[in-house]
Amino acid sequence: MKFCIVQPYYSFNSADIDKCYREMMALVDKCDSTMDVIVLPEYCDIPANTDNAEQFNASIEKYNDAVYKKAVETARRCNAIVFANFGFKTELGWRNTTYAFDREGNEIGKYFKAHPAPSEVKTAEYGGNGMDCSYSYEYEKPYTVEIEGVRYGFMTCYDFYMYEGFASLARQNVDVIIGCSHQRTDTHNALDVIGRFLSYNTNAYLVRSSVSLGEDSKICGCSMIVSPKGEMLVDMKSEVGLATCEFDPHEKYYKPAGFKGKPKSHYEYIDEGRRPWLYRNGGSMMIPNDTFLPYPRICAHRGFHALAPENSLPAFGAAVALGADEIEFDIWSTKDGELVSIHDSVLDRVSDGKGYVGDYTYEELLKFDFGSKYSPALKGLHIVKFEEILKKFACTTIMNIHVKIWDEDVYKKGNAPDPQYEKIAGLLHQYDCEHHCYTMTVSDKCHREFHEIAPDIHRCVGWDGNKDPLSMPKRAIAIGAEKIQLFRPYFNQETVDLAKKHGIICNVFWTDTPEEVREYLDMGIDTILSNNFFLDYEELKKDAKKQIMPNSYK
Repeated sequence: MKFCIVQPYYSFNSADIDKCYREMMALVDKCDSTMDVIVLPEYCDIPANTDNAEQFNASIEKYNDAVYKKAVETARRCNAIVFANFGFKTELGWRNTTYAFDREGNEIGKYFKAHPAPSEVKTAEYGGNGMDCSYSYEYEKPYTVEIEGVRYGFMTCYDFYMYEGFASLARQNVDVIIGCSHQRTDTHNALDVIGRFLSYNTNAYLVRSSVSLGEDSKICGCSMIVSPKGEMLVDMKSEVGLATCEFDPHEKYYKPAGFKGKPKSHYEYIDEGRRPWLYRNGGSMMIPNDTFLPYPRICAHRGFHALAPENSLPAFGAAVALGADEIEFDIWSTKDGELVSIHDSVLDRVSDGKGYVGDYTYEELLKFDFGSKYSPALKGLHIVKFEEILKKFACTTIMNIHVKIWDEDVYKKGNAPDPQYEKIAGLLHQYDCEHHCYTMTVSDKCHREFHEIAPDIHRCVGWDGNKDPLSMPKRAIAIGAEKIQLFRPYFNQETVDLAKKHGIICNVFWTDTPEEVREYLDMGIDTILSNNFFLDYEELKKDAKKQIMPNSYK
């Protein structure tokens, strides 16, 4: 098959949009019937730089229909398969979309860019283009489309940087990866490495179309065709025009899987050697991090403890399995410095032990039964370590971590334990969930000190006994905390309004009735802590419209 890549000139001067569009269309008109596949670059309906969201959207509105018609006309005229990238309109805005057209000009597929770039996610208020990226926060397997017996996968610009996704794409057994791209800040050397690395790791041909920033430019451009061996077959560098290459898309590359091993593709060889905990968290169990997960949310307070013992792995597991956006739990320190999850400072209420948690070593605490008081069926359940929670549930839910050893009431007793800032931060980073959690305490002092050590972890201000409804948002403003956890009845609409004015997320502790859920949602509460998670979660799902936070990239 003969593949053609189109590389037009791209100007950083917004006054050149019309000129760049005409030049790009002139290049497309040079395509002919000898070509089987024609690939155009990213944002064909925005052929030059725009200065703001208004210009961005104006260009799409002006050229979107025209590009669509040109792609259809070109497919029919050249009797070729055409891939072209331009906007797709939804109720929430434009999506970065690569369209596939068959030889008769029929639209047979649409790929939505899997990883929208920050400029696409940001709203106009924060200097972005406010595109519809809602789809990208839900689980989807890598998109493929089969045309005439060839399986096509897709990459668009920012997607090329998500190397951990290459293995997943490889598993789809694609023959050709279509890359409609810009990558305007990468050098030719970097683009060469990325392209070869992608093809070699997916055992597929890469056919990438980009734009030229000028024939003397050493960045961007590099429309290319790469073989599964990682061999560069075509590299346009910064040349403006068309380039073609003929190859058999079904041709694969197999090598010995290790010394004297049987021939396998590179990704199959790698799969044999994978080991848990050596890689970043990933996969279908992951959810968006705390910045991007939509609100409102229901937080399972101490886990789903209407179903299992509070602050236990069964309670957390039940909540996560049923879809909890957040779980809340408490951590204390043992006599020998282990971090464990239990609500009270004493053991009596939830176990057959007695006395303070901090008076026992972790090994001594393991002798106590934390299940029988809830149900005989759970006899022998042990106290859970903070690290065990992270090991099981990192990145599968947002963790609202009430660090009890930081609370002011402990310090007022004069027996302040080691706050263990470094250990807590270290564990959160070790299990790759520093962005899937936030710490909660009533101590502003501890929040400040912890922030010095781990500035990337969100903080939630807890109720310190002050009954003034405006006290909590004022404290959060003073220390720069992202959240407050309101304690009823010591807040009102004015509390929520002041917090919202300063971009502060509002939790409320607690509710156990659907009626209260509705009341808090109407007030603008973002996250509701519940002792009966499933009941309140079902109420939330009825009609609460979730939205991605507009200040995600604030």
